Amino acid sequence: MLGLLKKEFLALLRDKKSRFVLIGPPLIQLLVFGYAATFDLNRVPIAIYNEDSGSASRELIARFTGAKAFREVGRITRQSGIAEFINPKKALLVLHIGREFSRDLSKRKPASIQLIVDGRNSNTALIALNYAQTILAGFNRTWTEQQRLAIPPARLEIRAWFNPNLNSQWFIVPGIVGLLTLVVTMLVTALSVAREREQGTFDQLLVTPFTPLEILIGKALPGVLIGLVESSFIVLMAVYWFHVPFVGDVAALYLGIVLFVVATAGVGLMISSLATTQQQGLLGAFLFIVPSIILSGFATPIANMPETVQTLTLLIPLRYFLVIVRGVMLESIPLSLLSDQYWPMAVIGFATLGLAAWMFRRRLY
Repeated sequence: MLGLLKKEFLALLRDKKSRFVLIGPPLIQLLVFGYAATFDLNRVPIAIYNEDSGSASRELIARFTGAKAFREVGRITRQSGIAEFINPKKALLVLHIGREFSRDLSKRKPASIQLIVDGRNSNTALIALNYAQTILAGFNRTWTEQQRLAIPPARLEIRAWFNPNLNSQWFIVPGIVGLLTLVVTMLVTALSVAREREQGTFDQLLVTPFTPLEILIGKALPGVLIGLVESSFIVLMAVYWFHVPFVGDVAALYLGIVLFVVATAGVGLMISSLATTQQQGLLGAFLFIVPSIILSGFATPIANMPETVQTLTLLIPLRYFLVIVRGVMLESIPLSLLSDQYWPMAVIGFATLGLAAWMFRRRLY
């Protein structure tokens, strides 16, 4: 077994392309996803259409242009100019202040402003609107205090648990731990047996004293070990590079990592046992990886999916691991409360490894 394990690692590490696959893409994707995959908006292009010359309008405009979330791209002087900024996507939002804005406020009357938002990307538009509403709420509060107006009897105070600043990077980066571990482990295992067949060394395994189960274990262990190293590296990067808090139990996280890697390796070996070339193994791996990422809850909530699709997600190991890694890192969920996530991955792991062994035995004989 140790000899077979050594052979597998040598086959991976001696090949320049295999070394690059293990080191290059995961590091590049971690940095790209960590910085680029975010729900936060920065420097949103905004145009100003101000028909008022009072101090109140100038103060409100200064709040928008001074906020880090917005970047002024132009001033509008006529009504038709709004379309000139929104239609070609020069501006995501137009702030329109009417002629009577400052006068109404000085008379202690309600004053209205208009926010025109490009709604072609509804998610981005909603986030931009939330930023604008936050600025308006701050303006209203300051104006009320300066004018000594009556404060409304009821105020809504929002407090976000587990992510006080609502930093989307805290949500995305822990998910990358599962995503990249899935990709690397799947590729290593899905190509292992197919590589033997393509290089003509598969027949040599038949004359060794190994049983099919021993050969399968020898093929699975390198992927499992590489997956553990890969996930550990990404967790360290998440904590020390991206400054994502880790408030939970390390043992609870690593139990989830081990079960997740074993389940992923089982699926990869199933694919590799069916493939006759590395190209087939690669296509089979991506055939599993892409739906796994989409249906795992990495970016979109599973609860929003149709019931049939939600049932299908029960077969995806990444679904359970994302709950574990985010729950442990951000919420400090103890091991005892994560049993509903552990045992499905264990079942998937044993089932896929058993099917891989059965298919491997059939292909041997």
